[in-house]
Amino acid sequence: MSTGVRRKEKLPYRVRSIEHRWIPTRDGTRLSARIWLPEGAHRNPVPALLEFIPYRKRDMKRSRDTEIHQYFAGHGYASVRVDLRGSGDSEGILSDEYLPVEQQDGEDVLAWLAAQSWCTGRCGMIGISWGGFNALQIAARKPPQLRAVIAVAATDDRYADDVHYKGGSLLNDNLSWASTMFAYNSLPPDPQLVGDRWRTMWLARLRGSGLWVRTWMGHQRRNDYWRQGSVNEDYSAIACPVMVVSGWADGYPNPVFRMVRNMSAPCKGLVGPWSHLYPHQGTPGPRIGFLQEALRWWDRWLKDIETGVSEEPPLRVWMQESVGPRPQYTVRPGRWVTEPSWPSPHIKYERYPLRPGGIENLGTENGTPLESSAPEKTARPSPAPEPKAPIDHDQGTVLSIQSPLSVGLFGGKWCSYSNGPDLPHDQREEDGGSLVFDSDPLSERLEILGAPELTLDLSSDRPLAQIAVRLSDVSPEGRATRVTYGVLNLCHRDSHSEPKQLEPGRWYRVRVALDHIAQAFPPAHRIRISLSTSYWPLIWPPPEPVTLSIRPGKSCLTLPRRPPRPGEDEALRDLGRSEAAPSIEQTRLMPTHHNWFIQRDLANDESTLHVVNDEGRVRIEELDLEVQRRTDEWYRSVGNDFTSPVGEVRAERRLRRADWAVRTETYTRLTCTPSAFKIHATLDAYESGTRLYTENFNDTIARDHL
Repeated sequence: MSTGVRRKEKLPYRVRSIEHRWIPTRDGTRLSARIWLPEGAHRNPVPALLEFIPYRKRDMKRSRDTEIHQYFAGHGYASVRVDLRGSGDSEGILSDEYLPVEQQDGEDVLAWLAAQSWCTGRCGMIGISWGGFNALQIAARKPPQLRAVIAVAATDDRYADDVHYKGGSLLNDNLSWASTMFAYNSLPPDPQLVGDRWRTMWLARLRGSGLWVRTWMGHQRRNDYWRQGSVNEDYSAIACPVMVVSGWADGYPNPVFRMVRNMSAPCKGLVGPWSHLYPHQGTPGPRIGFLQEALRWWDRWLKDIETGVSEEPPLRVWMQESVGPRPQYTVRPGRWVTEPSWPSPHIKYERYPLRPGGIENLGTENGTPLESSAPEKTARPSPAPEPKAPIDHDQGTVLSIQSPLSVGLFGGKWCSYSNGPDLPHDQREEDGGSLVFDSDPLSERLEILGAPELTLDLSSDRPLAQIAVRLSDVSPEGRATRVTYGVLNLCHRDSHSEPKQLEPGRWYRVRVALDHIAQAFPPAHRIRISLSTSYWPLIWPPPEPVTLSIRPGKSCLTLPRRPPRPGEDEALRDLGRSEAAPSIEQTRLMPTHHNWFIQRDLANDESTLHVVNDEGRVRIEELDLEVQRRTDEWYRSVGNDFTSPVGEVRAERRLRRADWAVRTETYTRLTCTPSAFKIHATLDAYESGTRLYTENFNDTIARDHL
């Protein structure tokens, strides 16, 4: 499989592009659309495809949009990119993500598309991340025009599996993502499209979009705010076929398995090695012919052409081979495997008890695991069945751990965006501050597919505590590659909606679900479980240091073992080479720069992670428009002071042509006390070097079991 993208200069249909078209919504707000039409669509109508996102179709996503939507149009579809209200060149204000008005707007856009003379009345929706989210949310409203969806890197559960909280713990991606949208929302529409009122529209956005991080941090438990837009509240509400796609380096592999499991409408799941990108652009590779796969999906459900997708197994994933620890990869070696259903009758859930420093029955001395069974199919399944307590061979053993606050500096990002070295580094950097359990060297190859789970008998010396669990592949040389992980705010041990403090000294039985993964472990390698009481800066730490006590004899690891099925796997259809339409002409004026820097100030006992995401500056030749953007993030902490963590994000955005220049600067800072979070932010907007608008934000938000 090739790692490059083949640009298809010649497509089956010639394509006409409409740069800007207003689409009205029911309240009178007009949304800006860019449309690609195949030649002859007015005489012979075609289905329409919609991508509905806030990421500026005119400039910042212009190249990507052209490659994708021109490709679809060149294969006989009307392909349409619409800016959400209050974003890009659309009217209105964008004040939060996934609001009901956004879903209502999506319905209005679909109705408008279906009514056009060039459309058959059948529509599909495609999107990655935000566009995948709202495609599912709009599908759950059952608009009659929507006949099929492709959702990439999207979730069914806005609280438990998104950028904000993980296992009830606060992700720092919450701050990072809020700051990204703070920067996006600060930019104006293009005067060439909206005319002289561009400045009035800009000022309305600057005053009205708000600071989203304080909204999200005002909802620290799963409540109605998060239930709205979470399609796992009722999977049966989605009646149209759905293809759901993600990658192992992405933040959203878990929803693929839940949706394949629970959807009553036709559903196909695909998980590759990729980060947060469409699979034809995917890194790590190998990339696939994703746009061709999308066409097979559209042809079946929008044109009634039998393409074979209905007969193929519902789940296909990339089984990753063992690799050494690196913070970025060009390609992850492996192979495609498939399952006939999820849960699969072929997956064996095997339990292995822990012992001090080790994992029983896993390795050269293993014999057999304690038991093997498959989970029942339920509406909201756990990754594995409720385990019985293993036989405690060592009743008196209690192990304790209080991790340094710096454990997590080498944990990488919750969701890799392929912007520099954002994957986890060698886990030996973290294991010194963790409680570690190693298997014996494996006597034979072991493959797992699914969500490992760790059941722990534990107690805490503090009422607020968290635990991070990492599963690593340890080579014979000792290098440790993190395979998957899970975190749990122990106050959320029973419920994300009704957290409860721990009673210090009391023993609890908790289950920590790790992220789904497909991974092969070679002979002579070890499997390692590492436990830490903090994982900063990936998640925000508890308000004070915590010591957790573990009874290993009453704890166990559950692995989803996949026995080899070489005949079925080798017979899988090839997914083809990555293709796209030609891109736009751009001139690079400043280079990109992406990196992660870890600094240890020993004199002041301060640790800092500095993330640089500099996209440089380019000129879009057809618009005579220069686009520049840079974001810097800093995460700092001092010694073992759990009130010292600081998260800071500074972003700059510039748009410029000969007669027009705008620049925005946004800054967000998050700190804490034992009882509250403190948010400080600033927003400055400049026109031709003169500051047009400035605003300061200061908020205090009480900690809710965090």
